[in-house]
Amino acid sequence: MSGVRVLVGTRKGAFVLTGDGKRKQWNVSGPHFAGWEIYHMKGSPADPNRLYASQTSGWFGQIIQRSCDGGKTWETPGGGMTKTPDGMPAGESNKFVYDASRETGKPLTTHQWYDGTQHPWEFKRVWHLEPSLTDADTVYAGVEDAGLFRTSDGGKTWLELAGLRGHGTGPKWQPGAGGMCLHTVLLDPKNAKRMYVAISAAGAFRSDDGGTSWKPINQGLHSQYIPDPKAEVGHCVHRIALHRSRPNVLFMQKHWDVMRSDDAGDSWREVSGNLPTDFGFVIDVHAHEPETIYVVPIKSDSEHYPPDGKLRVYRSRKGGNEWEPLTKGLPQQDCYVNVLRDAMAIDSLEPCGVYFGTTGGQVYASADAGDSWAPIVRDLPAVLSVEVQTL
Repeated sequence: MSGVRVLVGTRKGAFVLTGDGKRKQWNVSGPHFAGWEIYHMKGSPADPNRLYASQTSGWFGQIIQRSCDGGKTWETPGGGMTKTPDGMPAGESNKFVYDASRETGKPLTTHQWYDGTQHPWEFKRVWHLEPSLTDADTVYAGVEDAGLFRTSDGGKTWLELAGLRGHGTGPKWQPGAGGMCLHTVLLDPKNAKRMYVAISAAGAFRSDDGGTSWKPINQGLHSQYIPDPKAEVGHCVHRIALHRSRPNVLFMQKHWDVMRSDDAGDSWREVSGNLPTDFGFVIDVHAHEPETIYVVPIKSDSEHYPPDGKLRVYRSRKGGNEWEPLTKGLPQQDCYVNVLRDAMAIDSLEPCGVYFGTTGGQVYASADAGDSWAPIVRDLPAVLSVEVQTL
């Protein structure tokens, strides 16, 4: 392995940070798509040079960008811009088609449409891009409002996996503070038919047939802020993570509570333990230690900054319950940034590197699995997402 590539999406553009194998020297490329919100960027496990980015503007709509050379150049797959029937500009190559069996060819932009239950949905943006583990042209997109789409032609066209919103519980879903976003897509590396998604504020769902049908997997979640705290759906899940060697074990950062499942989401138990607060957005798993997990506690759902103004990553080496603060190199006074749900990533070097970005525009890296930290770059626009590729 020669190094790493860290992909950073921000409020005002995308940045590609390339580091050496020791993760001490960094080259910064960007901003790409300056002035645009880049909600998420991710590379293909099947081709390290293939990258995808979600480029969003409240005025111009949603565009998917693709790079075939590791982020040096970018293209809108299949063509340029066009006008959709309702007058909103959208990428001709980025048609997101809702339920192909009923509305084939109808591009979606910011407007309402209805599923079979006459429940209104609105297409606003792509929150998360999850490339296939084996095919660089296949990518899943989690969108707001709470839809899951797939492309098999490198981003030229997208079709919805309509079974998710057609599950029947859709009318009970409600938006979280950030919108009704499908923000997490996990592909099972040992079972090509299994995948997980998480929606704010609906909960977690699993498909065992490649996305055709879905089931809620929220048993054990408890949310005081909904009419039925133990309801089948309606829970605000912020993030789910798994280790490739053990995909039946899931870790969740919920609106409140850090949770764990040992049965592919069929049941959950709380593992918040001695955390200073169990509210937060990110959660991730060590590359080589399936029982080592990381979170960044935030004071509360109304005060989105670290407790006591001290930026601390917490690590558990026992799969939860027992946590230790990781502070070396991180600001321990007067720090009032947030770390958003897609803004942490872990590389596969030895020891593994851990990365996270803040709304203050810093991207921190640890080359020793979290024991010490240093900023790769400062003063970027607010960081929305961080992903890493081991090269």
